[in-house]
Amino acid sequence: AAEKEGIAIVMPDTSPRGDGVPNVDSYDLGVGAGFYVDADREPYSTHYKMYTYVTEELPALLESEFSVGKDGLRSISGHSMGGHGALAISLKDPSGWVSVSAFSPICNPTACPWGEKAFKAYLGSLEAGKAHDATELLSGLDEPTKFDDILIDQGKDDEFLTGLQLLPENLTEAAKKVGQGVTLRMQDGFDHSYYFIATFVGDHVAFHGKRLRRKHAEVLARESILPECCIKVGKPIQCNAMVARGAKQPLTLETITVMPPNAGEVRVKVIANALCHTDIYTLDGHDPEGLFPCILGHEAGCVVESVGHGVTSVKPGDHVIPCYTPQCSKTSCIFCQSPKTNLCPQIRGTQGQGLMPDGGVRFRDKDGKPIYHFMGCSTMCEYTVLAEISCAKVSKDLPLEKACLFGCGVATGLGAVWNTCEVEPGSSVAVFGLGAVGLAVVQGARMAGATRIIAVDVNPAKFPAAVALGATDTVDSSKLDKPVQSHIVEMTKWGADYTFDCTGIVSVMRAALECAHRGWGVSCVIGVAASGHELSTRPFQLVTGRTWKGTAFGGFKSRRDVPKLVQRCIDGTLTVDHFITHTFDGVEQTNDAIDALHGGSCLRAVVRY
Repeated sequence: AAEKEGIAIVMPDTSPRGDGVPNVDSYDLGVGAGFYVDADREPYSTHYKMYTYVTEELPALLESEFSVGKDGLRSISGHSMGGHGALAISLKDPSGWVSVSAFSPICNPTACPWGEKAFKAYLGSLEAGKAHDATELLSGLDEPTKFDDILIDQGKDDEFLTGLQLLPENLTEAAKKVGQGVTLRMQDGFDHSYYFIATFVGDHVAFHGKRLRRKHAEVLARESILPECCIKVGKPIQCNAMVARGAKQPLTLETITVMPPNAGEVRVKVIANALCHTDIYTLDGHDPEGLFPCILGHEAGCVVESVGHGVTSVKPGDHVIPCYTPQCSKTSCIFCQSPKTNLCPQIRGTQGQGLMPDGGVRFRDKDGKPIYHFMGCSTMCEYTVLAEISCAKVSKDLPLEKACLFGCGVATGLGAVWNTCEVEPGSSVAVFGLGAVGLAVVQGARMAGATRIIAVDVNPAKFPAAVALGATDTVDSSKLDKPVQSHIVEMTKWGADYTFDCTGIVSVMRAALECAHRGWGVSCVIGVAASGHELSTRPFQLVTGRTWKGTAFGGFKSRRDVPKLVQRCIDGTLTVDHFITHTFDGVEQTNDAIDALHGGSCLRAVVRY
């Protein structure tokens, strides 16, 4: 069946690994029970890392050693506990998988004896297991996933079905409420055995093969983009753009003209653009440098269409990430030559005025009137012009709809941890605000070895994602009867070693500082506050050893470091798929993406052009 469909089937051993693996004399717990979670409770925490193995280590190995699964061409299926794993893994990260199916899966493990036993042993509580429960994950959605269908086969004579271990009816009910397609086939005369799998596995292979071929065709179409996008070299290009005509107004779809690049400039075709709150911040009129009309957008993945005179670092066909923090790399630039900062000022003066480095613009509307640039990027447009020093050339092995995330928010959160604060192993961390930037801080802190990560938000629906990325504690600050900083100091005795504000709210910035550890705590401001807002605290907070600092683009030197982040993603040591919660097709869908970002459940909405 797999040969007919032209796909490879990988059947890994998902048992715990290493010497001295702890076990219990039970078929449903220990080495014989493949619940796909990363255990954080003794004695299992060292060896039971099935979730990371299946979602990170194994895909990276298959790509590097066998070239299988590149460009996101992978699907997932499983049986029983493995079926639970397939459903939960795909629903936690829909952008990482093309399709999902299952045989006799444990559909609602937090509501059955198997799940209760496993989650309490591996994760410490049934509540923690909700982040790995397919029914709970579906129930937390406001709209269906990208999966057009989820195929499940279940034997009617399965003893575990009648024993209330599998609960497929709970999953289908949750799917119905959110509009998610699920095909549940109840098969007469079949039990829980492997004979059941053998009977229907051909249907599942065909189900995945059809969707993998469709995805492969999309990948090939993207790779063939160069001839089409380069036919206008040296000439003006007319294309679609979403133009911001004024603050607090919807973007308007317009046909504009994009001029050829001047010396030191690069014209690119935008392939994917991720919505960032900074775009909305400007559109809502909070940006003191906001100029209208303009083309917003600054978190994108692009293909070079043409280059201006003197450009040597990129060529047509290269993949690039536009960077609002440029890097001129000149020996005369004390900022680029210093390891202390990434704030190259080479084009700061014109960029802040919505202009290219020569003081002009490259966009004209249908009446020939100029349209301002935004953050040196302006990627809510099918084509845009960038300064060469704002182009980070990246590998073509990562799809641009994923690579674009490194243009702002995700890179900023990771860099705040790794570069600005240099969080050490064993540290305690508090993160305020669990949007994409805040979750990137959580992820970065876990990767840095922080042992206690406190995730703070007023929306508890965001907590499961934070816990999945490494948060050890969650705090709903809206439910406290005392200031949140006091609560966190009580939780930690002296405060957290490192605290991060990812909200842009000055009162939260103060709270983050005031729960930093007495004597050495460091608090980092990441969120951008509205124009005119000022910080305040008692000087005593600083006198008693706390450090207050800020970060821009996470301290990454853009052209040097963004390619490294992309490569880490390719190598499988850094995952970003979980940030993409919504996708849209066509630049004209940008207003819909903005609505999704306002909806509360969106981390990153990626618009593919």
